[in-house]
Amino acid sequence: MSDPHPQKTPSQAYSTVVEALNRLIKVVAKLRSPDDGCPWDLAQTPQTLIPYIIEEAHEVVYAIRSKDNQAIVEELGDLLLQVILQAQIASDEGHFSLKEVAQGITNKLIRRHPHIFGDIEVKDKEEVSQNWEKIKAQEKGETPEIAQLLSRKLNRYNQTLSPLMASNKILVKAASAGFEWETVDGILRKFTEELGGFKQVLEVEDKAHQEAKLGDLLFILVDIARLYGLSPSEALQGTNEKFIQRLSIIETFADRSLTDYTVNELKILWQKQKNT
Repeated sequence: MSDPHPQKTPSQAYSTVVEALNRLIKVVAKLRSPDDGCPWDLAQTPQTLIPYIIEEAHEVVYAIRSKDNQAIVEELGDLLLQVILQAQIASDEGHFSLKEVAQGITNKLIRRHPHIFGDIEVKDKEEVSQNWEKIKAQEKGETPEIAQLLSRKLNRYNQTLSPLMASNKILVKAASAGFEWETVDGILRKFTEELGGFKQVLEVEDKAHQEAKLGDLLFILVDIARLYGLSPSEALQGTNEKFIQRLSIIETFADRSLTDYTVNELKILWQKQKNT
């Protein structure tokens, strides 16, 4: 009996992938066609699509954590769409195309893996990371001394990561360089101090000072989490999910829209769901 699902050769598998990508590229080009394209797609710019890129990236992460392969496939597709759409818009405006994007990342991977595509030998993944950083610095025209500056590394985190993730990375790297609290009590006292300062500016200062103090308070909280080996992002995500679940229970008790309830009525519903 013949195999109903015969294994494809590497060449066949490659051709199938290329065919699928080409079809997607053509669909996106059609959506952006000035003659008969989609009005929404034609109205987009690289800047208007930024929120979608961030949202889709987070949805990919959530799908991976859920270990739902079908969801992972769907969310990776949505993220891939954002890459191709950005490249299509750039091509429409005469800047660059998907070809340059693909060539750029391919060449970068080859350059930064000389132990695979060259004659460099490495002992472990730590040495791979060290070589990667050296090559990266050379590409940017940085001297080894400048590339090793801690402030330069931390600034890259601040420019490329979400604020919460950036704070965590910054504090981890700073601690490894010696910028560390001597005792846990010290950082807890600092938290109490920052909380007091935040309360004060809420009463008398303008929004800029209030946000500055809020930032100081959040930064200390992230550092406390680091000291205890906790993930601020996962902790906050868990709290978000818990709040939504509680809200969902409240909605099962409600006989009308929640916006039609008074504050006191909502408090009663909130207490009711806590007792379930």
